[in-house]
Amino acid sequence: MVQKVRNQVFELLSSDNSGHNMDHIDRVLRLSLKFAEQEHANAEVVSLIALLHDVDDYKLFGKENAENLTNAKKIMSDCMIDLETQNLVLSSLKCIGYSKLLKGFRPETFEGKIVSDADMCDALGANGIIRVYTYSIKNKRPFFDKSIFQIENMTADTYTSKCADTSVCHLFEKILKLKNLMLTDSGKKEAEARHQIIVDFLYHLFDEENAPEWTEYLDNYLN
Repeated sequence: MVQKVRNQVFELLSSDNSGHNMDHIDRVLRLSLKFAEQEHANAEVVSLIALLHDVDDYKLFGKENAENLTNAKKIMSDCMIDLETQNLVLSSLKCIGYSKLLKGFRPETFEGKIVSDADMCDALGANGIIRVYTYSIKNKRPFFDKSIFQIENMTADTYTSKCADTSVCHLFEKILKLKNLMLTDSGKKEAEARHQIIVDFLYHLFDEENAPEWTEYLDNYLN
């Protein structure tokens, strides 16, 4: 059943070049299952949420799909997932994602919390930096511009209506906040280590770019 779902997700996301492709899905799936084992959660439900968490992403499929979870519903129906499981998965999918968090939605089921943490953890660490860079290339934004600082107090409307002006702005506007948004003990531990990779990278970048004002800005941001 899980493999059938993955096959359909692959058809939708295999050609994505925005950082939401099957490599991302598979990493989130592996990390979610690791958390599920540590937290004694339902591995089957976790697998389905992890596989389907981006199939209606507004950035890829539009706001109507995102609101109605059109692709997730179709895939689960096609794969003959029982209705009780479908409803568990859908209730979590409605609450996973940073834009949804900005609107005040957080997953309530244990399995949803696990996938939310795994998804956010994949935006941290080495792969997190690569994904931010990939997304900026797709949207023709520079990685770093000394003269452009982040938007502070980002709202849901601002976040969903524009791409960050630079990759570094996005790291400040979203990525560096993720460590404090974990919902499980497993997620908190994983995010701590991955967060430090982002911080170390930025300190090195600002040093190599001779941007002491940004080093000071990062110091103040972290404190």
